[in-house]
Amino acid sequence: MEEETKYTEDNIRSLDWKEHIRMRPGMYIGKLGDGSSADDGIYILVKESLDNSIDEFVMGAGKTIEVSIQGQKVIVRDYGRGIPLGKVVDVVSKMNTGGKYDTKAFKKSVGLNGVGTKAVNALSTYFRVESTRDGKSASAEFEKGELTHQEFLEETSRRKGTKISFIPDESIFKNYKYRNEYIVKMLKNYVYLNPGLTIVFNGEKFYSEDGLKDLLSDSIQEDDRMFPIIHLRGNDIEVAITYNKSQYSEEYNSFVNGQHTTQGGTHQAAFREAIVKTVREFFGKNYEPSDIRKSIVSAISIKVMEPVFESQTKTKLGSTDMGGNLPTVRTYIIDFVKRQLDNYLHRNPETAEKLQRKILQAERERKDLSGIRKLARERAKKVSLHNKKLRDCRVHLGDVKKQRNLETTLFITEGDSASGSITKSRDVNTQAVFSLKGKPLNSFGLSKKIVYENEEFNLLQAALNIEDSIDDLRYNNIVIATDADVDGMHIRLLLITFFLQFFPELIKKGHLYILQTPLFRVRNKKETIYCYSEKEKQSAIIKLTGKPEITRFKGLGEISPDEFKYFIGEDIRLDPVMLDKETGIEELLTFYMGKNTSDRQEFIIDNLRVELDVIETN
Repeated sequence: MEEETKYTEDNIRSLDWKEHIRMRPGMYIGKLGDGSSADDGIYILVKESLDNSIDEFVMGAGKTIEVSIQGQKVIVRDYGRGIPLGKVVDVVSKMNTGGKYDTKAFKKSVGLNGVGTKAVNALSTYFRVESTRDGKSASAEFEKGELTHQEFLEETSRRKGTKISFIPDESIFKNYKYRNEYIVKMLKNYVYLNPGLTIVFNGEKFYSEDGLKDLLSDSIQEDDRMFPIIHLRGNDIEVAITYNKSQYSEEYNSFVNGQHTTQGGTHQAAFREAIVKTVREFFGKNYEPSDIRKSIVSAISIKVMEPVFESQTKTKLGSTDMGGNLPTVRTYIIDFVKRQLDNYLHRNPETAEKLQRKILQAERERKDLSGIRKLARERAKKVSLHNKKLRDCRVHLGDVKKQRNLETTLFITEGDSASGSITKSRDVNTQAVFSLKGKPLNSFGLSKKIVYENEEFNLLQAALNIEDSIDDLRYNNIVIATDADVDGMHIRLLLITFFLQFFPELIKKGHLYILQTPLFRVRNKKETIYCYSEKEKQSAIIKLTGKPEITRFKGLGEISPDEFKYFIGEDIRLDPVMLDKETGIEELLTFYMGKNTSDRQEFIIDNLRVELDVIETN
C-alpha cells in the first residue's frame, strides 16, 4: 500500500517579502528571459525603477532623469523631491510601503501597490538607493534584498533627488544582456507621454514637444502616411491617428498614466469603438468596423485615478472608471473622440475625403476577398490545423493557466526531421511547433489575397489568429527556426517578407525572432561545449585542451532531441527581428526581395567579404 503523504504544521511556512519575490518572480515581473524580448524581466526592473522618477516629474518635481547602463549595471537618477530620508530603507524593502497610497502626494501615478522597487531589490545581487533633500542624504545597500550597508549624511552638496543602482541576479536572469534598442524605445515612450521631460541615456538626450504626434512621426514615415497625423488633446486624454498606405491590419499604442499597456484593455477597446462611431456618424454611412479601422496607426493615452491592471507588469488596463466624479473610461473616451475627431474632420475636408476613399477601398477589397476567405477557412478545417501542421501547447489546449500567455512561443520550422526534434524537445506547456512544407512563397508585391490562396500562409495566419488584428495573437513569441545554411537563410528571409508585407506590427511590437542554434559541438570525456561561432569553437578547443572531438551541425535535424532541449530551454538564444526606423518597409522589401539590382549584389559581396575576413581571423 502506498504510504500516505504527511501534512502537518511542519509543512506550513511563511516566506518573508524577498524570499517570496525570489521564489515566484513571475508574479511580480512577468517572464524572466535573457533580454532578447522587450517584455523580459530585466527591462521590467528598469521600468519599475524609472516609474518612480516619472511620477516625480508628473507631480512637478524634476525635469531631467539620467539613465546609465554599462554592462549589467543600471543607474537611474532623478532630480525630484527625494524619498523622505527616514523611509529610504522601508520604501525599497517593506511590502505595501510607498507614497502612492496617499493620493495627495501622487494623484495619477503608474504604480499603486508598493511592490516595484522591492522586486528590483530582491532580484538584484547589488542594489543601492540614495536620497537627497534639504541638504541631507541617506543611502542603503542591499544584496538579494538583504540590507548590507546604511549611511546618513547631515550635510551634502548633492542636488536633491533619488538615485537607484542595481545589478540583476544572474542566477535568476540567465545569460542576460541589455539591448539598447529596447531601452531607447521605452525611454522614448516616456518622453512622448511627458512633454517637457528630458531623459538622458548614456549621454544621449530624448525629449518631445508634441507627445503622441511625435510617437507616430517616429514610427511611420511621412511617405507611408495616408494623410497628416490627427493629434487631439484634452484633460487626461491624448490621441494621435493616421493610416498606413501599405499596411493591412490595425496598429494601436495605448498608455495609462504613462504605462505602455501592450495588451490593451478597457481604454483601447473604447478607443476602437469610438473611431467607428465617429466615422459612421460623420459620413452618415453604416460602414463595417473592419473597413474603417483597416490600416490605422494610432496612439491613445489616458490618466486614471488609481488604475486597476490585470497583472503586476501593468500591460492591460482593467479599470472601468476614470476616478473622481468622471464618467466611465468607455464613456469618457467615446465622448472625447466623437467631439474632437468630428470637429477635426469638418475643419479638414481633404483629410475626410482621403479617409472615406480609404474606407471604400477597404470595403471593395473585403468583398473581393469574402469568397476566398470562406474557402480558406474551410480548407484550414479540412487539413486539421491543430493536428497536422500545428502541434499546439497546453496554454491553448486549456491545460495550463492563461496567465502564462506571455511565455508562449511558436517555432516555425521546415522539414520533418527538424520539426520532429523540436517537437520532442519542447516544453509542451508553452511551446508550439508549426511545420512548413518546403520554401514559402516570395510574397513581395502581392496582395492580401495570396494569404488566403496560399495554403502555408493561410494556415500560419490561422495558427497565429491574426486575420483581422494582432490583439488576439495566440503566441507572444514567434520564432523562425531554420538551418544556418543558404536554404535556411532564404526561408528566414521569405518568412520575414511575409510578416513585413502583411503584418508589420508583429515586428514593430517585438514578437518575431530568429532561433540561434549551435554550429559546433566540442567535447572530451569530461565536458561538452556548444559553440555558436568560429570564435566560440576556438575558445572551446583551447579550454578543453588536447584533441577534443569536434562536430559540425549541418542542420537542425542532426541535433538529437536530448541535445535540442538545451537550445530551446533555459539557454535559448534568440535574435529579435527589428525594423530600422530610418528605412521604410516598402523600401526595405524592394531592396531585399525585388528584382536583382547592382546595389544588392554589391551589398551581398561586401558582406560576404566581411564574413570571410571574420572566419579567417578566428
